[in-house]
Amino acid sequence: MSTHFTEDELTLYYYGEGRYQTNRPGDKGPRSEVVRHLDACAPCAALYREITRTLALVTAPETPERDDQYGLEVWQRIRHQLPERDTPGWMTLVTLRADRLVLAGAAAALILVAFVAGRMWPRATPVAPPGTTSTTSATTVAADAGSAAAAGNDVRHRILLTSVADHLDRSERVLTDIMNAPSRGDISTEQGWADDLLTTSRLYRQDAVEAGESAIAAVLDELERSLLEIVHSPSPIAAADLEQIRRRIDAAALLFKVRVMSDELRQRDSAPAPRATTQKTS
Repeated sequence: MSTHFTEDELTLYYYGEGRYQTNRPGDKGPRSEVVRHLDACAPCAALYREITRTLALVTAPETPERDDQYGLEVWQRIRHQLPERDTPGWMTLVTLRADRLVLAGAAAALILVAFVAGRMWPRATPVAPPGTTSTTSATTVAADAGSAAAAGNDVRHRILLTSVADHLDRSERVLTDIMNAPSRGDISTEQGWADDLLTTSRLYRQDAVEAGESAIAAVLDELERSLLEIVHSPSPIAAADLEQIRRRIDAAALLFKVRVMSDELRQRDSAPAPRATTQKTS
């Protein structure tokens, strides 16, 4: 090898990241090239020893025990305990973060307490003309129930927007890594991430369709096609195959669409909820 390794490359080699992941027995990959070069190149060997001494002083943070599927597992356990929408075929949301589930549960509990308190708290009964009491009571109950259902649906919809925005952010990182990957290299790490995102993307797309969010569903559909192509490509990918994937991503302006949709969903989620209007009965 005629050129020297940079500090970034030697750092990746030290951690076994990127293209310098640990070789399987018998492999002659990038890590083997680094080993041979360090044996023959004194300046690179000295630089690597200095990097090793520096990185040895850095204390690595503890890796969290919960993986990306933890939110999905929690949601699958409690999804059937939450109130369902009246619309047939509505799928409850999946793969939510633990903190989002806590907020959603707290909001649902507050709505339920407010509804029960409103129905059971003693209040003065207005004097109504004969024959109008039953009609007014039924109208009040229907209005209260409709308000509670609308508030619950709004909570679910906001959770959907936040979850899809997080999913798009993770997908954007995978697409960016593919666009910036070396012409000849191993994309097995990106393929693993894409495979995990593919399953949740299909579920989010189905939820978006049933929620009437056609624009979200369209972006997720395009994203799934690119993720599928990445997953089914060979891990040691050829330069021509990688360039073909990149051309398709560019032609669809997929990275731009993913970023714009993610920003739009976060703005919609942070917007204040519309106030419910109360109709007077005569």
